[in-house]
Amino acid sequence: QVQLVESGGGLVQPGGSLRLSCAASGFTLVHYAIGWFRHASGQEREGVSCISSSDGSTYYADSVKGRFTISRDNAKNTVYLQMNSLKPEDTAVYYCASRGRKCSWSFSYDYWGQGTQVTVSS
Repeated sequence: QVQLVESGGGLVQPGGSLRLSCAASGFTLVHYAIGWFRHASGQEREGVSCISSSDGSTYYADSVKGRFTISRDNAKNTVYLQMNSLKPEDTAVYYCASRGRKCSWSFSYDYWGQGTQVTVSS
């Protein structure tokens, strides 16, 4: 059974850091593009970052560029999203999702995790 499970969310003060994990079961992450998306209350879902399968290229939304880093640990079949210099506007439920080999900012992903809440507040 294909499954993605996110973890690592929580409450953090502005300027703080969190590392989100996206662990896969039932398939091998390295063969798929993995995207991170977020959905804040009252706002539309948006793409945050993605790592492709074909060449490991990484992509970031302008709003997180320079602060977030996506990476993949093939041995652990897990993708991470390191989030630094967090801002209140980063508050959202964060989801990881998988699709074919190439990243896309559309929501045309085949499998989605259940999400993990990130709250940035003092």
